[in-house]
Amino acid sequence: MVASRPEYEAKINSGDLIAISEVVRDLYRSEEQPEQSYSERQLFEQAMDRMSREIGAVNRLTLTEAVQLIEKNLAKSPKRTKADAAESDEEAAA
Repeated sequence: MVASRPEYEAKINSGDLIAISEVVRDLYRSEEQPEQSYSERQLFEQAMDRMSREIGAVNRLTLTEAVQLIEKNLAKSPKRTKADAAESDEEAAA
């Protein structure tokens, strides 16, 4: 199920790295996937900024290195297509 903007904002502002990483995961779009709305892109950028600062601090990486590490791991994750998302939404509603 897709969270709403206020839910994503609450996760980002919580300071909880797991909650922030959920936002990054949910809003990540690879090169092959459709464009995000402006609002989704803003939320993704906020979450990615917070997450990369935390990852960088913990692993003693520059901000750029932390972003690259996160993007590398996101690229490894299974890709969700619109059909997959619709199917999982239907299952959640049932």
